[in-house]
Amino acid sequence: MIRILFTGVGRRVELLQAFRNAALVLNKDLMIYGADMTGTAPALAYCNYVRRVVAMKDPRYIDGLLSICREDNIDLLIPTIDTDLLVLAENKEKFERIGTRVMISEPDKIRICRDKNNTSEFFVKCGLRAPMPVNDWREYAAGYPAFIKPKDGSSSINAYKVDNVEALKIYAEQIEDYIVQPFVSGREYTIDIFCDWNGEPVSIVPRERMQVRSGEVLKTRICMDDQMIDEAKRLCKEYKPCGPITVQFIRDEAGTDWFIEINPRFGGGAPLSMKAGARSAETILKLLDNEKPEYQGDIADGAVYSRFDQSVCISEGKRRIKGVIFDLDDTLYSEKEYVQSGYKAVSDYLCGGYEEKLLEFFAAGKPAIDELLRELGRESEKADVLRIYRYHKPSIHLFSDVRETLERLSAKGIKTGLITDGRPEGQRNKIAALGIEKLFDDIIITDELGGPQFRKPCDIAFRIMATRWKLPTSEIAYIGDNVSKDFQGPRQIGMGAILVRNPDGIYYEDNEVINEITVVDSFKKIGDLLCR
Repeated sequence: MIRILFTGVGRRVELLQAFRNAALVLNKDLMIYGADMTGTAPALAYCNYVRRVVAMKDPRYIDGLLSICREDNIDLLIPTIDTDLLVLAENKEKFERIGTRVMISEPDKIRICRDKNNTSEFFVKCGLRAPMPVNDWREYAAGYPAFIKPKDGSSSINAYKVDNVEALKIYAEQIEDYIVQPFVSGREYTIDIFCDWNGEPVSIVPRERMQVRSGEVLKTRICMDDQMIDEAKRLCKEYKPCGPITVQFIRDEAGTDWFIEINPRFGGGAPLSMKAGARSAETILKLLDNEKPEYQGDIADGAVYSRFDQSVCISEGKRRIKGVIFDLDDTLYSEKEYVQSGYKAVSDYLCGGYEEKLLEFFAAGKPAIDELLRELGRESEKADVLRIYRYHKPSIHLFSDVRETLERLSAKGIKTGLITDGRPEGQRNKIAALGIEKLFDDIIITDELGGPQFRKPCDIAFRIMATRWKLPTSEIAYIGDNVSKDFQGPRQIGMGAILVRNPDGIYYEDNEVINEITVVDSFKKIGDLLCR
C-alpha cells in the first residue's frame, strides 16, 4: 500500500485523477489523503481520506502535518501550491525521520523561486535571458510598457502591464512589496519538468499557453522545441529539482526566450503534459518502490488540450431519493462470516481441523492460507486451495432488517441496485446464498464490466446504473461500509452517500466519519431516512 498526502489540494482534480490512473496502470494499491482547512475543496471528493489542518502560515502547521503523517503512515507528502513550499523544505528532515518523504526541492532553491529578484538572477546564472527587475518604481529606466507584480506572487494576482510612469506610480502605491521589469511581448510558454530524487530530468514538456485565466492555463499546445528542451536541461543542471517544477517564459518575435518564473511544484496544467506522455505520476509511484525511471521522450508533439470546469457536490442538502445503490460485502452481510465459511471449506479439503488456525492467522493480519500451507508443507496445493475458498458455496446471512428495508424501499417506488467488486463466480455465489437477487432492480459485479480496473473507486458502474434508471445522479444514494474506496465514485458524480458503521466489520477501525457523508448504524434507520 502506498499512501500519499497532498497539501492544498484545492481544485487539483486532474492531478489526483492522474495518480489514480497511474496506480491502475502499474497495479499498485494507492491511498490518497487530502489536507484542507475547511473540508470544502472540490478535489477532496477524489481523496480516500480528508485531513483537517490549520492555515499554512500558522506556527502549528508543520506539527499538525507531522502528526497526520505519523498516524497515517504516509509515504510521501506532495505540496501543490506556493504557500507552504518553503516551510516544508525547511522541515523536510523532520518528516524523513518518521518515514515520510517530501517531494520538495532544497530550501535555498525554494527561496530563489519565492523572490522574483533572485529568480531573474538565477536564470542569468544558468545562461538564460530574463527581464531584470528593480524594487523601486522611481529607479525603473528600462522603457515602457513595463510590468509590475508582487515579489513573491503567484497566479497572476496583482500583476499589471503599465504603459507610462504615471500608471506605474499608481500601481506601486497599491502593491506592498513589488518588482518592476520590462514587459516582454511574444508567445507565452510553460515547461513542465519532472526530475528524480537527485534532480535528473525524467521528462521535459514545453507547451504554449494559448489561453489563460487567473494565471492558470485553459488551452495549451505541446511544443517539443529543441531550444526550449536544451534551456530546461541547463536550468535543471543548476537547480537540481526534486520532483516537479514548472518554468514560464516568453518567446519574442526574434525567437529569443525570456524566462519569467519558476514554480517548484506541479503546475495547474501539469496533468496536460501527463496526458501527452509525461508519466510523472507513474514515475513517483515507481520511485517510492525504488525503481529507477527512464527518460520519457515519447511526447505527443503538437497535441492541443482544452480544460473545463466541473462541479462536485460538497454538501448534499435535502433531496428526494428515487434510487438507492448498495454495496454487498460487509454492508448487507458480515464479511467475517464469509471468511469463516471459506476457511471451513478449505479445512474440509485439507481433511479437517484447521479452521481455528486459519482464523488466528486472519486475526493477526497474516495471509492465512499461505501461512497454513507453509506450516503443513503443502505450498504446491495453493492454487487448488484458493480455488476452493473463492468458489465455495458460502454459509452467510443478511444483517438484521436488510430484507425488510429493501422491500420497504421497493414499496415506496424507490429503485434498488447492487454494485459489488470481486471475482464474478464468488460474488454470484454470495448473492445466491443470501437469496437477494430478486430484491434488486439491477445488479452489477464490476469485474464483469471488463476486469478489476472497473472496481471501486472507479465510477463507471455508478454511471451505468444511473443511465439504466434514467435518473439524475442527485436523486440516487449509495450505501456502503468502506470509507477508503466505496464513496469516491458516487460522490464525484453527485450521488448521496450513506455509511453503514458495523462494529464487527473488517473496515470499522479505518472508517472515521467524513464530512457530508450520512452515517447510520442499522438498516432500519436507512429505511426511516429514505422512506420518510
